[in-house]
Amino acid sequence: MKTLQVSKQTAQKLKQGRCLLLEKDFPRLPSEDGVVSLYDPNNQLLGTAYLAKQNKGLGWFLSEQLIDLDRDYFCQLFEQAKVRRQSYLESNVTTAYRLFNQEGDGFGGLTIDCYGDYALFSWYNDFVYTLAPVVVEAFRAVFPNLLGGYEKIRFQGLNYESAHLYGQEAPDVFHVLENGVRYQVFLNDGLMTGIFLDQHEVRGSLVDGLAAGKTLLNMFSYTAAFSVAAAMGGASSTTSVDLAKRSRDLSTAHFVANHLDTEHHQFVVMDVFDYFRYAKRKGLTFDVIVLDPPSFARNKKRTFSVAKDYYRLIEDSLPLLNKGGLIIASTNASNVSVEQFRKQLDKGLVGVNHQYLALQQLPVDFRVNSADPSSNYLKVFTIQVNQ
Repeated sequence: MKTLQVSKQTAQKLKQGRCLLLEKDFPRLPSEDGVVSLYDPNNQLLGTAYLAKQNKGLGWFLSEQLIDLDRDYFCQLFEQAKVRRQSYLESNVTTAYRLFNQEGDGFGGLTIDCYGDYALFSWYNDFVYTLAPVVVEAFRAVFPNLLGGYEKIRFQGLNYESAHLYGQEAPDVFHVLENGVRYQVFLNDGLMTGIFLDQHEVRGSLVDGLAAGKTLLNMFSYTAAFSVAAAMGGASSTTSVDLAKRSRDLSTAHFVANHLDTEHHQFVVMDVFDYFRYAKRKGLTFDVIVLDPPSFARNKKRTFSVAKDYYRLIEDSLPLLNKGGLIIASTNASNVSVEQFRKQLDKGLVGVNHQYLALQQLPVDFRVNSADPSSNYLKVFTIQVNQ
């Protein structure tokens, strides 16, 4: 195991519990990826980490001890994760959830989701990917009842994004349950699966009647999971808007799976900013508007960034919102804090009588590192607009 020294500031950060390593943490950048032991400027052992460039950061701190990344190590991590998800493992109304969540469960760079009888592994850097055989072996020992596994490659360098990993192959499309609602998913088609599992508590509030008897507009709708949840919770109508042509068929499939008549549920393939203008011109209004954009997006007409442009979504929503209506404003941008996100919302609501009703973040299966607020990346505000 190689040894590396870090700065005093980095040593303090690690002792506080933050695990993500950055280039600035090292006086000299290492030349190779792999497991390292870290020491402070006084040559005191800090613990074990691994280095591997990924979308964010240069690696992850793992333990205050010197450890081997072997089968026993991963079995122990997975056993602990299993105990934490016991309520989900025993649930008969939710069969899709996160089984292992990066540094929240002790190992950054890896997530594992459960979709019914199948596990989905996401590798976030090439070093973790090299550990796949031992990770899968340990996982199968701890979760023997799952029939098969798939993988998603979430780093650059390989010529594929998704593949079958072990065991029985899943159907091309199949259904999972969440809060008693059926959703159609797919595990071996690019990086998407048909549903974002981190939003299941937000969808749960809709299933429980947040939009009962109300009209709902779902922007950046993807497969209209929010709309289906609202419809199951008694919404009188939903309109789902997404630029992707594929979204219409994927959205309809969710409604069909739940035996919902689509007569009062529309699916619109259109840029959301174009739809705002269209709806305003047509005099369309709604009781609830869901805003869940990507963190960053670019098309031929414009560039959108949550950190800079979210307030525009709020401004464009207001003319379409009935008095006393709700805005459900969501972002998964880890580089935007709760406070920064609220400032964007406040900027869009200047001069408008409103109140914040709730803030929801990651559900408990998406275990976070409490020492690092950025690991709790999801931020969803429910806002009532009274004008």
